[in-house]
Order: sequence, then structure tokens, then C-alpha cells
Amino acid sequence: MFSKTGVGQRILLTLWVGGLWTTGYLVAPVLFHAVDDRRLAGEIAGRVFSAMNYLGLACGILLLLAVMYQAGRTWARTWQLWVLLAMLLLVGVGEFVLQPLIHTLKAATPEGFIEGSAAAARFGMLHGVSSLLFLITSLLGLALVACGLKHDSDH
Repeated sequence: MFSKTGVGQRILLTLWVGGLWTTGYLVAPVLFHAVDDRRLAGEIAGRVFSAMNYLGLACGILLLLAVMYQAGRTWARTWQLWVLLAMLLLVGVGEFVLQPLIHTLKAATPEGFIEGSAAAARFGMLHGVSSLLFLITSLLGLALVACGLKHDSDH
């Protein structure tokens, strides 16, 4: 995985970033269009996003280690490392902070959110923050795909 050619890193990055874009911008919209029950569509989408988050955490940690290994003592000056750290942080906040709050809120309103209620407003806010973090993560991942993972001195 830590080879000079970087094949393993490219595969991990492809899995993570490709999965982000496929999940967020293809699977979720199709799911909400195809399933009439929005609550069910949301439940399925939530599970898909959660699986993607765990895949991203695994790929991201391995990529982070690979970038650190390749950069050696200059790892702190490697922008790719900081992008990976940011992505991991955003995924972690989404999965381990926002999603539990959303699940708790949904469990407290099994009949669904009443439009205009405080619970609906809180859900909208949490979902909006989660969506924003996902967008930033997918754009950061796209930057890594476009620019590559190799340390600047390796080019």
C-alpha cells in the first residue's frame, strides 16, 4: 500500500471519494425520488451514508498513514495530510455527533415531524449542517483526486 507507485493509495482514494459522490449525489436523490415514504427513504439513506462514513474512516486513516510515511519528517508541511485530516474530522462529526442527535430526535417523534414544530426545525438544522459537512468532504476529496496524494517533493 505504501509503494512508490501509490496504486494502493489511488484505490483507497477512489473507493472513498467515488463512494461519497455516488452515495450523496446519485443514490440518495434516486432513493427519495423512487420511494414514496420519505421517512423510509430517509432511514435507508441514513444507513447508506453511515456505511459510507465507516468506509471513509477506514480509507482515510490508511491514506493518512501512507501520506505520513511517504512525507517522512516533512509530513506536517504536506497539504494532502491536512486535507485528509479535515475530511476525517468532518466524517467523524457527521457520524458520531450529528447522526446520534438526528436519531434521538427521530425516536422522540415516531409519528413524524409536524411541519413548523420545534422538532422539525431542529431536524432541518441538523440535516442542513450534516449536508454541508458532506458537501465540504466530497469537495475536499475531489481536490485530492484532482491533485493527487503524492508529497510535492515527490513530483
